[in-house]
Amino acid sequence: MSNATQPATTALVLEAREGAVATLTLNRPERLNALNVELSTALAESLDRIAEEPDVRVVVLTGAGRAFCAGGDLGLIRDARDRGAGRELEPLLRAGMQIVVRMRTMAKPAIAAVNGTAAGAGMNLALACDFRIASEEATFGQNFARVGLFPDYGGTYLLPRLVGASRAAQMFYTGEMIAAREAERMGLANRVVAPEQLAAETRALAERLAQAPPLAVRAIKQVLFGNDRAELERALELEVQTQMQCFLSEDCGEGIRAFFEKRAPRFRGR
Repeated sequence: MSNATQPATTALVLEAREGAVATLTLNRPERLNALNVELSTALAESLDRIAEEPDVRVVVLTGAGRAFCAGGDLGLIRDARDRGAGRELEPLLRAGMQIVVRMRTMAKPAIAAVNGTAAGAGMNLALACDFRIASEEATFGQNFARVGLFPDYGGTYLLPRLVGASRAAQMFYTGEMIAAREAERMGLANRVVAPEQLAAETRALAERLAQAPPLAVRAIKQVLFGNDRAELERALELEVQTQMQCFLSEDCGEGIRAFFEKRAPRFRGR
């Protein structure tokens, strides 16, 4: 691996290249890589650029620090609600649409190296990848409903296709986090490894994929994921519209207040 290049550091995304493998690292470790508009936009731009680079055959997505991605930044969402700035959420959701569509339709396989918590939109970033390798310390959860929000970043489209509608509904309704081994049993994670083995196992799979015939891989990915782009985009647009409605609801305000006050929310269906 002596041909590794030095990471190209931006404020919010780290990029590194090793041969034909590009690794993108979400870089807000102090916020558990929670998504704001800037981070989501930076990730979308990195994916757009790398998708067009012929020397890159595989993309790895991971998180800096102890989390993969904790989902949307609830502090920013709370502040937007408090200021009555309802439309501030939409650019974050639109950037998520761009990320998910690009990962599902680009010719290159994408691997999520899930090093820790993958919650909400963070879990859905992992689901948008072709493969998920998880640390034994990783956890997964669709915790939108806990704060009165609707699943976004492709969750309503991606999750039922992996685990079925009933299991997806259970995760969506309850917002419960599940451990990595349970995620593997359900088919959410392709492989679970010890934390100290995550980087090596991810690298081994990425290098194996990079050596595969690119024309065949591109055609396979197109059949498995790319041919349903229109359906995916419809689902993503519905997520944006429904999320905006939930964001403006009294239940969302109550859910976010309860989260920061560390108490059980009292939802009223308004």
